[in-house]
Amino acid sequence: MEGRLDRQFYRRDVLEVAPALLGKHLVLAGEEGQRSVYTISETEAYRGGEDRACHANKGRTARTEVMFGDGGQLYMYLIYGMYWMMNIVTAGQGIPQAVLIRGLKEAAGPGRLTRLMGVDGSYYGEDLVASRRIWIEESGLNLSYSAGPRIGIDYAGDPWKDMPWRFTINP
Repeated sequence: MEGRLDRQFYRRDVLEVAPALLGKHLVLAGEEGQRSVYTISETEAYRGGEDRACHANKGRTARTEVMFGDGGQLYMYLIYGMYWMMNIVTAGQGIPQAVLIRGLKEAAGPGRLTRLMGVDGSYYGEDLVASRRIWIEESGLNLSYSAGPRIGIDYAGDPWKDMPWRFTINP
């Protein structure tokens, strides 16, 4: 492992950050110093006010406030009253973009991965650059990936539902 990702990594456009996260290690620090390390295998990009599938498309709200902040923070939200979705804010202040962590090598599906990790709404706004409990590290892996349409966003309509903004590691 080559170290924690810095702020500059996250301060780029979401369409650069989302595929660049593939293969990186998502690290959770336990209360007794142990570490749990997971490998990011699937991501989806949500590109701010222009993207009808992005929560920020409706404007700034209490729920989306963190998306308008600096890159590298976590945007957590609950769906179906039971699944926490983990998103990483990208770009800079006032540019609401985020990457949904959709899969890990250890868990397929965004709800399953947060359950596996024990990550919930208490992580909303957590800064991946400075946090002592969660961060992302280089892995040294050099992987190829594929891009395809995002999942479950038909409500966004054309052209947003078909944008190839879901990125997966090739087998």
